[in-house]
Order: sequence, then structure tokens, then C-alpha cells
Amino acid sequence: MPKKIYITRNIPDNGISMLREKGFEIDINPDNRILSKSELVDSLKAKPYDAVLCLLTDTIDAEIFDACPTAKIFANYAVGFNNFNLADAKSRGVTVTNTPGGLTNTVAEHTIALMMTLASRIVEGDKYMREGKYNGWDPMLLLGRDLGGLTLGILGTGHIGSRVAHIASNGLGMKVAYYDIARNDRLEQECHAEICNNIEDVLKVSDAVSIHVPLLDSTKHLINADRLKMMKPTAYLLNTSRGPVIDEVALVEALQNKVIAGAGLDVFENEPKLAPGLAELPNVVLTPHIASGTESTRQDMSRMAATNLIEFLEGRVPPNSVPLA
Repeated sequence: MPKKIYITRNIPDNGISMLREKGFEIDINPDNRILSKSELVDSLKAKPYDAVLCLLTDTIDAEIFDACPTAKIFANYAVGFNNFNLADAKSRGVTVTNTPGGLTNTVAEHTIALMMTLASRIVEGDKYMREGKYNGWDPMLLLGRDLGGLTLGILGTGHIGSRVAHIASNGLGMKVAYYDIARNDRLEQECHAEICNNIEDVLKVSDAVSIHVPLLDSTKHLINADRLKMMKPTAYLLNTSRGPVIDEVALVEALQNKVIAGAGLDVFENEPKLAPGLAELPNVVLTPHIASGTESTRQDMSRMAATNLIEFLEGRVPPNSVPLA
């Protein structure tokens, strides 16, 4: 009998083709939307699936594992895995995998794009043009900021944070300050980055702060009202990691009161909802969780997720297992 795999939402077809070429039986959520918890449970109970390919929008915990006890691997189509209860997975002997690395450059470029859009006031300029307000060149119109020579603060210098630092330093001529739980000697050598003793020190010295930490209990609301007040009033806040690392209500208040100059956000605390007032602010750039959204990157993620499943189902160790300890 062929191995059975359930995929919770349609993904780029290169990974699906890889699985079908192996002779696996593939079922895909036909509605191409986020399934509710009860819908996902019902879908997984339909057959004795051997594996599940899920997305970051799926909450995977004991209820899901118990709905399909035959599935001993859940392959997450994402770098993060905060949508999993890893303790529940460990207690049931379930392997969890993710798709790291493939989207590093894509997310880093999107982060830089958010920062440049804020500094150049591109969204404001676009709106100004579409509203028919442009009457000719004006030497004082929508003045922005040069990024060269400014300091970019990086919170979390993993693959993505480090790549953002490299582009900012070597491409834009920015200074880099960072904080991480581990010192990044390579970043200091290649970008002349300066390590700070704590998050607060990064906030105080930076002209833009970019967040690249995983969502953990310890990082929820990492940026709150008190820490926003530590930033320069001319500073920008960038987030392409996970929405709940920022207290979004506090951020709206800080932007309204000009505590900071602006924010570029690709992720939100209660996706797909936005905190009241956020969408009306002129000093924000908002994108719908598309920082990894290039065709090549999403295909690479599909390939990685499929590879994880193939390796496991053929009796080998998948290359991107998430530690459950």
C-alpha cells in the first residue's frame, strides 16, 4: 500500500510532484484556505495518513496528533515552528521538520525594502500622486532620509538577521549594532558590527531596528510601550519575524504620538487582523506576510518540505528535523 500524505493547503507543485513521483498517495485541502481546527481534525480522521505537510497557519497540538496517530511526521512549510506544541509532538513520538535557509535572502531583501520605503517616503509619495496633488517639483516636498551612515540595530543575528546586516552595511553604508544571546564574531568581522549588552542599548543607538527573533514565550511583546520609548523619535521599527513579538496596540500609540518615526511590518500580532488605527497611519508600510513570497523561494520551501517527508518515509533522517528536547 502506498504511503498516504495529507497537505493542509495548496503549495507550489514542485514539491507535490516530488512526492507523487515516489508513489505516495496525496490528498490536498480542496478549498485552498486556512482550515479551522475542527475541519483539520475531520480531514485527518478521513484516512490513516502516514504524514502531514502543514503550514504556519495551522495550530498543531495534541488534538491534531491524536486525530491522526498513524502520522509520525509533520513537515512544516515554514522556517518558524511556533504553530507547534513541541512537547505534544515529543510525547507522541512525532517528528517535526521545517524549511530553514531557503528564504534567508528573500526575507532579508524584503526587510531592506521596508526600510528604504520608509526612509524615502515612497508610500506617501504614491498616495500623493494617485490623489492628484502633484503640481510640479517642490524642493520641500516629502523630504526623506539618507540611510548611509545611519545605524541599523539587529535583534537576532541568525541567518536572516545577519543577511540584513550584510546588505545594510556593505550595500548601503550603514553602521550595524546588534544583540543576540550568542556573540556573532563573523558579523563583527564582515560588517564591523558592534555587539550591545542588551536589547535596550540597541534601541537607544539605532536609527532603524529590525527584529529577527523566533516567537517564544520569552519574545512575545519583546517590543512593548516601555521599549518603544527608548528608541529615537526619528527611528524606524521593522518586523519580518513574527507579529506577536511587538505589542501592536502599543506600537500604534507610539506612532500616533510620534514616539518613533515609522514602522515597516510584514507580520502582525493577530493576523489577519490589524490593531485598530494601524492601517490609517501614514508613517507605516504594511505588507501581507509576503517577505518570503518570491516564486523561487516558495518553490524551494516546497522542495525542502517534500524532501523532509521523503527521507522520513523511506526510513532515513530528514535533513531539517526540529529539536524536541
